[in-house]
Amino acid sequence: MPDQLIFAMEVFLNGLMAGVLYALVALGFVLIFKASGIFNFAQGVLALFAALTLVGIMDGQVPFSHLINAVFGTDIHHFGWHVPALAAILLTMVVMVALAWAVNHFIFRHLVGQEPIILFMATIGLAYFLEGFGDIMWGADIKKLDVGLPQGINTVIDEVTYGIFGYGFFIDNLDLWATFVAALLVIALVIFAQYSKHGRAMRAVADDHQAALSVGVSLNFIWVMVWSLAGFVALVAGIMWGTKSGVQFSLSLIALKALPVLMLGGFTSIPGAIVGGLIIGVGEKLFEFAIGPMVGGATENWFAYVLALLFLVFRPQGLFGEKIIERV
Repeated sequence: MPDQLIFAMEVFLNGLMAGVLYALVALGFVLIFKASGIFNFAQGVLALFAALTLVGIMDGQVPFSHLINAVFGTDIHHFGWHVPALAAILLTMVVMVALAWAVNHFIFRHLVGQEPIILFMATIGLAYFLEGFGDIMWGADIKKLDVGLPQGINTVIDEVTYGIFGYGFFIDNLDLWATFVAALLVIALVIFAQYSKHGRAMRAVADDHQAALSVGVSLNFIWVMVWSLAGFVALVAGIMWGTKSGVQFSLSLIALKALPVLMLGGFTSIPGAIVGGLIIGVGEKLFEFAIGPMVGGATENWFAYVLALLFLVFRPQGLFGEKIIERV
């Protein structure tokens, strides 16, 4: 088998792994858009805030320690204990649910019935607020996140591919775990949305707010639930990305890579978010491998957006999105 084909196979597998991480972020967008029609620009910052909170709880960091020290002249930074990863994840989930309640109570319940652009602008404001709030609460320094997930080359895949091709594929254990977790998450969300009572209520709210209200569905409850689910998805994405590249404020920019994923998969489709993420992940890796050397490299920075632009021109609803026909 030609060496270039073998290398391309390795690039393809790594692209699938990267695509799963993109899809994890895109899932948060889809959940909120399905239930409320809000395009949540703050989803990437939610992942950052969740990762910052998780690291802070695990390390026993005192929240707002920099502010407390500046105001009172103290020098406190840590409680002196470390919280196990599983307990810290559960506590972070509680924080994200509390955040979901606060976002709905103080912002979005006052904007019911407003134009979509107003809701979108509210999420932009929320994104900048959470970024600054996370900075004040946990500090702006780069943090290491370790929840016990294995990292580094998978020796089994390396040995098997070396025995078959004479060349060992480098596949990161963390990417394999991300794939496994994302698959479980998608299956659980699909089952929840299609077969549970609250899932059906969520879809009813997405179709028509007023009709859902008329049959006794609580908009406040549904929106808190959906924002909580989006916060949980953000926590999972924050764990994967934070473990991979460290918890830093550039983590919030992963939301920008989720936008092409949504354009490909459709803003209302949970499976579409996964398929779109895989297409973007594989496409940008293979394009960089095949075409990158001819054009000076760095094609991964723009390939996804060019592909999304083509979809906007020829299929604006995405692969799995619903085609909207308006009669005037």
